[in-house]
Amino acid sequence: MKLVDEVPPALDVHPPHEPVHGWRDFLLHILTITIGLLIALGLEGCVEWQHHRHLVHEAETSLRAEIQSNANSLQDILDDIHKQQANLKNDVEVLDDIIKDPKLRQHKTMSVAFHFNKFDDVSWKTAQSTGALSYMSYDTAEKYAGIYSLQEEVEKAQLQGTRDAITSIGPILNVPYNTNPNPSEAQFMKEHLEVVQGQLILIESLVKGLDAEYKKFLAARPA
Repeated sequence: MKLVDEVPPALDVHPPHEPVHGWRDFLLHILTITIGLLIALGLEGCVEWQHHRHLVHEAETSLRAEIQSNANSLQDILDDIHKQQANLKNDVEVLDDIIKDPKLRQHKTMSVAFHFNKFDDVSWKTAQSTGALSYMSYDTAEKYAGIYSLQEEVEKAQLQGTRDAITSIGPILNVPYNTNPNPSEAQFMKEHLEVVQGQLILIESLVKGLDAEYKKFLAARPA
């Protein structure tokens, strides 16, 4: 996004070149100076208004493109969540079997993983840093803020889910390969993976809510 900083010319006020004869000439000069200042200030205001309008237009164009890009990635994120949910369901079943029979030898495998999906927000940060948001209507700025705030909530929930998943594998980080965790370790892992399952339910709900906000926003602002 190209930003153009236009600096309006400085205002020059010149004293009268001719000698002032009486109050009438004095008031005429004052009136002339006042009119000149008002014209100059009006032109300066027009330049600033045009600059702010251009800034807002570029910011909104960039923000819409960024929101569209994020919206296009949501289905992949939902698909990924569903795969993680299926994997975690399998992991919990394997751990249940180990808890019931510590000597169990089976061919089932576990796949503890948690994927973090980041949303683009460069245009949003740029609009904040350039002050473009302050020149938008309150209603428009509020809509952008709501969308990006919800994106941030999804990312925070994913971060917490990632931490919970990492915690769950603690008991098996230093055990030999292909060695089952003991029942207490398996119980610990199962409990923490169930927390991750709950976190994925929350994330799925947030993503669906974000999808609804994206669709409403984009429908109101067709390309």
